[in-house]
Amino acid sequence: MSYSSLTRIAILITACWVLIPLITAQVIAPHCSDKCGNISIPYPFGIEEGCYFNENNNKTVSSFKLNCTNQSTSPTPVFGTNLEVLNISLVEGEFRSRIYISYNCYNQSGYVSGWFHWFNLATFTVSSSKNVLVAIGCDTYAWFRGFRSGKNYSTGCMTECVQLEDVVDGECSGIGCCEASIPSGTKNVSVGAYSFSNHSSVYQFNPCSVAFPVAKDAFRFYRKDLIHNVSYYHGMGLPVVFDWAVGRKNCSAARADGNCLCKHNADCYDAEYELGYRCKCKDGYSGNPYLPRGCTDIDECKEVNDCEKAEYCINTIGAYYCKCPKGYHGNGTRTDRCISNTKAYWLIPVLATAGVGGGIITLLLIGFLLHWKHGERQLRNMREYFFRQNGGFLLHEKLSGRHVDTIKVFTMKDLEIASDNYSDGNVIGRGGFGIVYKGILPNNQVVAIKKSLKMDPNQVEQFINEVLVLSQINNKNVVKLLGCCLESEVPLLVYEFISNGTLYDHLHDRVKASNLKWHIRLNIASEVAHVLSYLHNTISTPIIHRDIKSMNILLDESQTAKVTDFGASRLVLEDQSQFATMVLGTRGYLDPEYMQTSELTEKSDVYSFGVVLVELLTRKKAISNERVETEKCLAMHFLVKMKNGHLSDILDKSIVNEGTIEQIQHLANLAKWCLMLKGQERPTMKEVAAELDTIKGKGSSHPWNNDDGSFQEDCNSLLRGIPKSEYGGCSSATDSLSYDSHLLSSLASGR
Repeated sequence: MSYSSLTRIAILITACWVLIPLITAQVIAPHCSDKCGNISIPYPFGIEEGCYFNENNNKTVSSFKLNCTNQSTSPTPVFGTNLEVLNISLVEGEFRSRIYISYNCYNQSGYVSGWFHWFNLATFTVSSSKNVLVAIGCDTYAWFRGFRSGKNYSTGCMTECVQLEDVVDGECSGIGCCEASIPSGTKNVSVGAYSFSNHSSVYQFNPCSVAFPVAKDAFRFYRKDLIHNVSYYHGMGLPVVFDWAVGRKNCSAARADGNCLCKHNADCYDAEYELGYRCKCKDGYSGNPYLPRGCTDIDECKEVNDCEKAEYCINTIGAYYCKCPKGYHGNGTRTDRCISNTKAYWLIPVLATAGVGGGIITLLLIGFLLHWKHGERQLRNMREYFFRQNGGFLLHEKLSGRHVDTIKVFTMKDLEIASDNYSDGNVIGRGGFGIVYKGILPNNQVVAIKKSLKMDPNQVEQFINEVLVLSQINNKNVVKLLGCCLESEVPLLVYEFISNGTLYDHLHDRVKASNLKWHIRLNIASEVAHVLSYLHNTISTPIIHRDIKSMNILLDESQTAKVTDFGASRLVLEDQSQFATMVLGTRGYLDPEYMQTSELTEKSDVYSFGVVLVELLTRKKAISNERVETEKCLAMHFLVKMKNGHLSDILDKSIVNEGTIEQIQHLANLAKWCLMLKGQERPTMKEVAAELDTIKGKGSSHPWNNDDGSFQEDCNSLLRGIPKSEYGGCSSATDSLSYDSHLLSSLASGR
């Protein structure tokens, strides 16, 4: 046998030792069924005892037990006795179940028969994004009722038509068919179908009123449904999507109790609209995140990747990278140069000197060393590739002309050591765009490390420019960007560590709020105003923050404010006072004019700051579903109270006394000036900062600070004609809108 053959055998033997495949089932124990009929039953769902998740062994809490019945032609999983399950998704945190319709049918003499449908899955809720309420009929209205956040909720729609020819296939807009959105987090649901006139004028071609919730992708309306709707839909039922979550605690509470189900290579996410949490395999892994070793590596080389050729793709644990053909080294990208490697002829003399008895051991040792060296080379090449892709050379080029480096470029190893290899115990913040870890550098400096979830490779130069600008911000009230690491798939940013939490935490925690005295609140407002004025006017390249809110204002141990989260920020280039951009920000703080026009200006920050001022005055949240509809949006609620002369109704009583009342009135007037719906009528942040300095002294006497009712009249004219949902920057959009920047976002407490 040749030496080259022996070498290949050694490498293959070593590979067999190192790369032992992991076979992961969907179930938690061998005796557990992983299917019922054709439907997969992944853990935390299960059929047999001990095979499903049951928090604290309390049957009133856990809803993950399924029964496998023979109620149809094949075994079928059901909740309870009759709620059939069509599929279960671990990735989406949802399942589909078959629901039957509600109806009332009439003849010429009046009512004939009906069915009223009700369903309740305890801890699971009807998905608002995947379902819709539908009513079918020419003399019909429908009600959808349920419980949401412990309160009764109802919605519905109505539909009429005179003759069958009025109806158009595919249209469900009020003629023969109508739809209504279903609110998030709703359970204990009942659906009713009703008639205005007992179908007396249409019973010949439409005798029934029908209503049902249904998955949006599973329903299309046809004219014939008006004639055969009950027999057709009631006979088969319709799919409805439910959201599910684990337990009744969020991620941090579950981890603190040691009961979190998220296993190795899985991340934990708080449920968006209900109690509990969900688990998801990390990027580069797939499988069941609720099972030990359930998340296994994805071989991206067998799927979609950006390597020029399939043979250039090298799979790694949790990722992959592209290289050049065999015998060459490089990235394998179109612009990379591939250079020939030196052949490993040194193996021949080593093998030749090995004795017969020790030959196999020598081969295995050599194979192991080759495999280890190959892995090290792969890792090094991968980090070089990411460094290049993320703009590392561009950053070095821009830093080379500076006398002193303003930002430190960390290696991947530096941050892995600092964060204990990104251990769960060091997680201090988690959001939709990344995770924040606490880290300790070799010099014992405590830092916050932000690991982003995504990076747009087409915007590398803009990312590097923004990093450089932010690194040069020299203001004691801005969280300092210390450096970055570009050797990972997405860049990691390193910030100074602030340990005392956010202004939001202090305002909405009763104990912490007791220490937030009036003079401290005034100082915080003044410090943030001066920061925004500094960003808008002082630095060479002005910055619009675009997401000012109490959660993005950190407090240090001395209650000094530190503005953070420049992930949504935009640099204002020369001669560019306003520009069109994707609307980005947080509901309740968004400038209404910006929402309507998509034109971002410095006055957008002024509006958001106005909402923060109202939070400081009232200790109320910017948006709260717990308040009645007219008070849900704090900015609008505040303006209405100011207009009606009832400011005292919503003030935080702990700050009101004889010595503060004049300052409070002045600050309230400043807030309402910042909240003017037209940006041009708002002050600049420089004016706001100056006014706050005056308020901290004796008070102010600006022409906008009046009690003659002129503001109220002006406010009336501004509000007239604006939809109620948009008063004060409140809209029906999601809490965190689109993300189109490349820096840190959503740093949580202690960042």
